[in-house]
Amino acid sequence: MRTNNLILQFTSKIVFFMIFFFAVHIFFAGHYTPGGGFVGGLLMASAIVLLVVAYDLKTVQAILPLNYMYMTATGLILALGTAAFPMFLNKPFFTHSYDYFNLPLIGKTSLHTAALFDLGVFLVVVGVTMTIIQTIGEDE
Repeated sequence: MRTNNLILQFTSKIVFFMIFFFAVHIFFAGHYTPGGGFVGGLLMASAIVLLVVAYDLKTVQAILPLNYMYMTATGLILALGTAAFPMFLNKPFFTHSYDYFNLPLIGKTSLHTAALFDLGVFLVVVGVTMTIIQTIGEDE
């Protein structure tokens, strides 16, 4: 069922990008302040759900042709691989590494393997949430 609520559709396009960029900000801020992959993933999933509410599931699937099962599997492999890799180097499970790099336009910054773990969590949260929403939405 396609809705014709123009105000909701117009507003949802703007709010989607606001939530999207805030989710990215929360994801990257999670290393030094509250946030990270889980909260960022929930925000991203809520932005996509907003589009589903404003339009319909088929329209959003046409705009974002993502297989959320694959997204979940990729996130699990990334998160578990990042956590388990140190064991191959005779270090404890979940030992993260970091180093400082001089990046162009950014300057001296630290890069952490914890960011890869958070990316895995982010993908799992978005993938599972959207799989549930799609499953519920297809049962009309």
